[in-house]
Amino acid sequence: MTQQELTGAELAAAIAEIADDRKAIEIVELDLRGVLGYADYFVIATGNTDRQVKALHDAVHEQLKREHGMLPRRVEGLPQAQWVLMDYLDVVVHFFTPDTRAFYRLEQLWGEAPARAIGSGAEA
Repeated sequence: MTQQELTGAELAAAIAEIADDRKAIEIVELDLRGVLGYADYFVIATGNTDRQVKALHDAVHEQLKREHGMLPRRVEGLPQAQWVLMDYLDVVVHFFTPDTRAFYRLEQLWGEAPARAIGSGAEA
């Protein structure tokens, strides 16, 4: 099997699609190129419970490993699963429970970055 190299944009889109397939809500892709030095994109999504947040992590981890041979550089927050961060270098993934996402408000913190809502629950 040949591993396909993904650009940051393609990786962010793939992660957002996996999250949407797993029923994540409020999926947002932030384009941080030119805004941030350590990542090009953030993918932010909400799982209704800590169990769903862990399932979102598991799905992204397994599918990117299987289809593209990619593993995150690091993962944080998995034991509590209130906020799970997956660092794929060009793309940093943030999966939150609803209360934790409301508390940290990453979209507001990076409000100057272009944002794209993704999925069936996307708001324009």
